[in-house]
Parts: sequence; C-alpha cells; structure tokens
Amino acid sequence: MKIVVLDGYTLNPGDLSWDGFAALGDLTVHDRTSPPDVIARIGDAEVVITNKTPLPADVFAACPSIRYVGVLATGYNVVDVAAARARGIPVTNIPTYGTASVAQHVFALLLEICTGVGEHAASVAAGEWGRSPDFCYWKRPLMELADKTMGIIGYGRIGQAVAKAARGFGMRVLAYDPYAEGPECVPLDVLLAQSDVISLHCPLTPENTGLINRETIAAMKDGVILLNTSRGPLVREADLAAALHSGKVYAAGVDVLETEPPRAGSPLIGAKNCFVTPHIAWAPREARARLMDIAVDNLSAFLAGKPVNVVS
Repeated sequence: MKIVVLDGYTLNPGDLSWDGFAALGDLTVHDRTSPPDVIARIGDAEVVITNKTPLPADVFAACPSIRYVGVLATGYNVVDVAAARARGIPVTNIPTYGTASVAQHVFALLLEICTGVGEHAASVAAGEWGRSPDFCYWKRPLMELADKTMGIIGYGRIGQAVAKAARGFGMRVLAYDPYAEGPECVPLDVLLAQSDVISLHCPLTPENTGLINRETIAAMKDGVILLNTSRGPLVREADLAAALHSGKVYAAGVDVLETEPPRAGSPLIGAKNCFVTPHIAWAPREARARLMDIAVDNLSAFLAGKPVNVVS
C-alpha cells in the first residue's frame, strides 16, 4: 500500500518519527506540497495524509486510487468531504490531542496581556531598568485575573480545560454552548454582557462564521479582553481591529487568523493591544507526538476494517 504525506513538516520538523506510518505501507513524506503539485504527488497512492494542503473534488476525480484520507489536525475543512463520501472514501481527523496545549496557550496570551512578562523582560534587556530612577516600573497597566469573569464560547474538552485553569486563577466562569449543560452555562447575550475575558473554543460552522462582529462586540463590556485559539474566521477581523483602536476591546490575543499565513494589510497585525501568535497553540512536542500516534492508529483501524474518528 502506498502512503503519501503531502505536508509533513509542521507536524514533524525532525523531532518525531514517521516509523508508525512506514510500518503500514510504502511511505513517501513531502515537507510541503503546493496545490498544482497535489495530483502528481498523490499519483496512485491509496492513502493520503494531509494537514493543511487542500484536497478539493477535482483531486479525488483525478486520483481514483485513493481509499483513505487522514487529516493531521482536528479541523478538516481542507478536504472536500462530500466528494470523498460520494466515492466511499473515509476521511479521519484527530479530535483530542491538543486539549492541554491549547488551554495552556490561552493563558500564555492572557497573562502576556495582563502582566507583559515578555515586554518587560525585553525592556530590562534593553537597559531600561538600569536607567530607571525608581526601583521598579511598568510599561502598561497590570491586571489581576482573580475575581474577573471568564466567558467561554464552546464548552467541549478544550473549553472545559480553560475553565478549570480559570478557576485556578480565582476567576468566575460562564460558558455558552448549545450542546452543553451545567450551572455555568448561560445564553450568549448574558456571557457577552458579563465577561471580562472572552475565549473562543467553538468549531467553525456556517452558523458561527463571523460570530465576533460589530454587533456582538457592541454587546460586550467596555474594556473586554478577547482570545481566539480556535478558528480565525470566527472573528470579523476589521470589526475587532476597530474595537481595539477605539478601546471598546482592551486587548486581544489570537493564535489564528482568517487567512494563514496573513496577507499584507491583515487588520489585526499591528492593531492596538493585539497579540498575534503564528497558530502554535497545538505545537508543543508532546501534543504533536500524541497527534502522530492517533493518526497512525486511525490508519491502522481503517486497515483492520474498523475505522475510527471518521468525519465523512
């Protein structure tokens, strides 16, 4: 069986092993594949593994040998799932590998906003403390999280992990999720109105694309902090940038953007009090190792006739 990995570098830049896949077939790994090269690189391979390389309908039409598609991520919108389903091709994803790492990154962003550790350390390295007439200084207002309200939109595994961490900081937790229940679950309008910090953890669907927009921002508290480690298109970036510049939103921490990598002129790059990281919440080695193991298990289960984590 021929297995082709179209874009393996982000998962494994050299600190993991592809041996699990190699044990299951004749493996070819490409670091990156541009769209014009996808069909040629798949060729007659039966198994296609992709992370962010698109697999539109024309790829399935041109590569009839494909029997299985494995996505090296939780989100699978890069694959035309309907086209795969029509051909009886299972598409699998990796649903649970990054819970701890994403929750950790949420608080890395939030703590940088509230305490500015990186900014202050850089200022000390630049000699500002040595030149200070006082024994201490701060570059921006500092903020305690205790007794603040954390609003979590999307209350699955990651949202619940963020809630647990928030409680550890002494925060009150509110959550909105149409499929979740619990004493902390409230309607969206209540969450928007009462939260000091709002963190997004919902999947990207047609219904919630652009969920954070001019209208929902207007319903938030003045000076709210917004965090997005989920999907970039949940946010109308121009609306958020305007709210940051006006001060309606005090700060934002985002690990995802509408277009990745961002184009020149991306509204949030350089916006006031906006902290943007390059989609790395998932990327600690421990999380990537779990992802690799689950991806291999997904393929093994398919080959055994008992597919798991099928999204098609």
